[in-house]
Amino acid sequence: MTAPLHEPTAEAAPSAAEEAAAVGAGAKAVQGRSLGRIAWERLKRDRLALAGGAVVLFLIVVAVLAPLITNLVGQDPNTYHEDLIDPLFGTPTGSFGGISGEHLLGVEPVNGRDIFARIVYGARISLLVGFLSAMVAVAIGTVLGVLAGFFGGWVDAAISRVMDGLLAFPQLLFIIALVSVMPDNMLGLSGTGVRLFMMITVIGFFGWPYIGRVVRGQTLSLREREYVEAARSLGAGRFYILFKELLPNLVAPIIVYTTMMIPTNILTEAALSFLGVGVKPPTASWGQMLSSAIDYYESDPTYMVIPGVAIFITVLAFNLFGDGVRDALDPKGTR
Repeated sequence: MTAPLHEPTAEAAPSAAEEAAAVGAGAKAVQGRSLGRIAWERLKRDRLALAGGAVVLFLIVVAVLAPLITNLVGQDPNTYHEDLIDPLFGTPTGSFGGISGEHLLGVEPVNGRDIFARIVYGARISLLVGFLSAMVAVAIGTVLGVLAGFFGGWVDAAISRVMDGLLAFPQLLFIIALVSVMPDNMLGLSGTGVRLFMMITVIGFFGWPYIGRVVRGQTLSLREREYVEAARSLGAGRFYILFKELLPNLVAPIIVYTTMMIPTNILTEAALSFLGVGVKPPTASWGQMLSSAIDYYESDPTYMVIPGVAIFITVLAFNLFGDGVRDALDPKGTR
């Protein structure tokens, strides 16, 4: 038998560098992504949500740095400028409510206080009440909602009936009645501090049933999942399941509902200040400015438009950001 014309040649063995590169490429190909990273990548694709988040961040910075900002423009929120007011009509001299290089948004009628400085300081009140009252509602609603959904039975029935009662309670009327009997000094606070504490407490207390219902519904669904049953079969106790299995999976809906609750609380604070039961003058408040502008909406419409636009932009920014966060954290979303 004759030998083949061409002997099969052995393939060259890959070098160590090539093997390392192949292993690295394989590891990179199967690299997983955390839920937080997936949510962030989804959020980055939503330009409206990013714009809303940028506005929210800007407002927070403005509220924190309010004294520095007003010092830079050389104005104080409580300083009167009667020389800029028409003594006959009580309205600012000049066009558009007295807007000038010195007073960027004009001055208030009658007293001539700088509107820009009062808008900047008013952001402090709105954001403070909005955030802190939301934290109060989230804390109470999360605890009671988890307990109602996890334990069920008479616990669920009792907490659900309390929720129904609070949802039917006239919140604004209660706050108005409470202010009429509220002392000027309480818990070491006085004046504006007492009213801020009252608004944060009452708005947060009457707001927890909304998030409590959401958390209760999510808990009812999660407690029947396979991983919870597996934890029970391994002998895990109730509190272990609550803190290790359920609460981590409730973070996303809690965050989403919190972002949607804050603008509602801001509107509630503005409504209370508009009705005269918010912060006390001369503390700046957007709702209080709107209430004062009613008497001058014909002679000085700028005074009404500016705080109204501030409330509109703030609430819109929070809503856009909240919608984006909801879409980013929703695994069934299409965006």
